[in-house]
Amino acid sequence: MRPHFKQVTIVGVGLIGGSLGLVLKKRAMADSVVGVGRRVENLKTAVELGAIDRYVADARAGVAGADLVVLATPVDTYERHLKDWSHGLASGAIVTDVGSVKGPLVAQAEGLMPEGVCFVGAHPIAGREKTGVAAGSADLFTGARCILTPTGKTDPRALQIVRELWEAAGSIVLTMDPYLHDRILGAVSHLPHVAAFALINALTEIKDRTTPELDLLAYAGGGLRDTTRIAASSPEMWRDIFLWNRLNLLAMIEVYEQQLRRLKQLIQAGDGPGIEKELERAKQIREKLNNQ
Repeated sequence: MRPHFKQVTIVGVGLIGGSLGLVLKKRAMADSVVGVGRRVENLKTAVELGAIDRYVADARAGVAGADLVVLATPVDTYERHLKDWSHGLASGAIVTDVGSVKGPLVAQAEGLMPEGVCFVGAHPIAGREKTGVAAGSADLFTGARCILTPTGKTDPRALQIVRELWEAAGSIVLTMDPYLHDRILGAVSHLPHVAAFALINALTEIKDRTTPELDLLAYAGGGLRDTTRIAASSPEMWRDIFLWNRLNLLAMIEVYEQQLRRLKQLIQAGDGPGIEKELERAKQIREKLNNQ
């Protein structure tokens, strides 16, 4: 079943929020889609692309009359936003999000909901390294997983509506405990971003130490581009994700450091068979990813 809304307000009309707006408009799931954001030029582009019908600068005015509000801003802004405008939502309204961290943020958001307003945590795993509504697409979520993170406080009706929204967007919808979500995504999403950012910064330092007269990246091939593509992602967004999931992420960084030390020791020892064994183990695991 495809849900229908009188008014959807998207707070943060970037890649994810803008793409969801395109889905809502393309599939006629909302009478009106209102955008709220900081950059007027981006919001004007969103109107031109058909992702939203109109935009406002004042979030409180933007959410007035909405039966669905989508938070698509950096996760560290959730508390400020919800304290600012959630009290103005009508009973029966639903607030959901698209953030990459869930556990503490879901608990926080639920505690800020006024009587009769429901929060449903959601995480569409469909990002790109590019930002802004101009990078969006109505097909962005097709075939991608979207994880919903209900708790004991989640209203079943609201949960079903949000599920139907993401199914209509083409997503494969899963449900998961919000804290389990953070452990899993910390490993398969947040840690790879740490590695990509750190690798680019390491290359910069290597250049400064060894070949300051050369631009190392000018000699890069596909391997470096593939490995570090996500290092072009939004620093603001990933700063907040790293901080809000820091306990899980720190434990995972330690495991990653152990693996780096293991390879370093094998290389230092000139242990060819040991190196090959480690690489073969990684190769076999990586090949399984291609089939998922």
